Amino acid sequence: MFFKTGSWSALHDWENELAPYYQEALKMLGATKTPKLFDGDLGLKKVAQKLGMEDKFDATNVAVYFGEENVTKEDPYFDGMGPERTGCNYCGACMTGCRNNSKNTLDKNYLHLAQKYGAEILAENEVYDVRPINGKDGASGYEVGIKTSTKFFTQKRKIKSKSVIFSGGVLGSIKLLLKLRATSLPNISDRLGQDIRTNNETLVSVSSLDKDKNYSKGVAIGSILDTDENSHLEICRYSEGSNAWKLIHLPYVTGKTIFSRLGKVLVSLIKSPFDYFKIYCMNSWAKQTVVLLFMQTLDSTLRFKRNIFGSMSSTVSTGKKPTPFIPESVLLIKEYSVAVNGVSTSFALETIAGIPSTAHILGGAVMGANPSEGVIDKDNTIFGYENLYIIDGSMISANPGVNPSLSITAIAERAMAQIPAKTDNAA
Repeated sequence: MFFKTGSWSALHDWENELAPYYQEALKMLGATKTPKLFDGDLGLKKVAQKLGMEDKFDATNVAVYFGEENVTKEDPYFDGMGPERTGCNYCGACMTGCRNNSKNTLDKNYLHLAQKYGAEILAENEVYDVRPINGKDGASGYEVGIKTSTKFFTQKRKIKSKSVIFSGGVLGSIKLLLKLRATSLPNISDRLGQDIRTNNETLVSVSSLDKDKNYSKGVAIGSILDTDENSHLEICRYSEGSNAWKLIHLPYVTGKTIFSRLGKVLVSLIKSPFDYFKIYCMNSWAKQTVVLLFMQTLDSTLRFKRNIFGSMSSTVSTGKKPTPFIPESVLLIKEYSVAVNGVSTSFALETIAGIPSTAHILGGAVMGANPSEGVIDKDNTIFGYENLYIIDGSMISANPGVNPSLSITAIAERAMAQIPAKTDNAA
C-alpha cells in the first residue's frame, strides 16, 4: 500500500527502487531485532494468541546496540570510525533520552561521520531566510540567514551555499517554507502544506493494576502485532520515573459528542474510583503503564497553512476526518486491558475534543510529477529551483502504517545518491 498510493506512486517502482537503500539505512542505523521480550510485550502476545494472530506477532527491529549489557565496546558498526557503544540494559528510556549510550541516535552515525569528513555543525541556530543569489531559480546558489535560538539578544549572520537541503521535520520545514514562499522563494508549489498525514494513528495508555509487573522494562518499542494488511499495533514504554504524562490523561472512552464522552468519563471514575486513584496518585505510572500505538496505511490528509499570527493551523483536506476512535483500535485496547488487568486512559484533548494524537506527522511537501501534484520531484528537488531540496518526513507521500524512520532514512539515502559527488576542485 505504501509504495502504491499517494502522489509519488506513479513516479517509480518504489518498492524495487528503494530496496538497496533500505539495506543501507538498516546498516547506518544499526537496526537489529529486539532479543528480549518483557511484561508489556508478553501482554501483546497474549492478545495475539486470543485473537488467533500469534503468527502476526513479532519483536521489532530497532536502532539499539544490545551487545553485552552495560559493557562498553569500540564502535561495532563503522569499522572503528564511530563512537563507543554500551550494551543496552533495557531501562525503557529510549524516547526520553538513552542514558546508557546504547541507542543509535543521529549524533552517533550520520552526524558523527559527517564531522569526521569536515562538516561543521552550527548548533543552537535557526534558519529564518533562504534567498537565491543573482537570479530567481537558485542556479548561482543561495544566501541562508541564520540566527541564534538560545540567547536573549538574537545574533544574525548569513551563509552562502551552492545547495540547500531543508531537513527540519514537518513542523520545522513546512512552517519555514510557508513563510519563504510568501517572501524569498515564491516559486514553491501551491501544494506546499497539503497532503499532511498522521499515519492514521491512535495513542492510548493502559495501566496495569498488578504490582508485581514492570511495564517500563525493555526498549521503547519492543514488539508489534500486524492485525491486518493495513493495520499495526505497537507497545511503547517509558522508563521508571517518567510519570508526568498521567497529568494530561483522562479515562479512555468513545462517543460521538463531547457531552457523551464526558458523561462516560464521569461514569468510569464513579465505577472504579480506587483504580483511577492508583493511576493518578501513586508515583509509579511509567512502571505500570504501556502506550498502545495503533497505525494504519489507510489514507486521509490534512492541510497546514500560516495564520495571521505566523503559526500553523490545520484543516481536513481529503478522506475521513482523523479520529481517536478507530473501531479496530478500540477492540485491541479492550483486549490488551484484559490481558494485563489494566485500566485505559488517553490524552485529555482526545476525550474532550475528539482530536487524535500522532507520533508521526508526515507530508506537506510531497513528491509529484509536476508542481500541480507535489512540491518536490522524484529526486527531492523543489520544483522551480535548482539545488534546493527537501529531505525529511515532509517528503513522505503516503501512510507507511508503521514507524516511518527507516523509510525516511532510505529515501534520504536515495536522494543523496542522485547528487553528484563533490570533487576536490569543486567550488
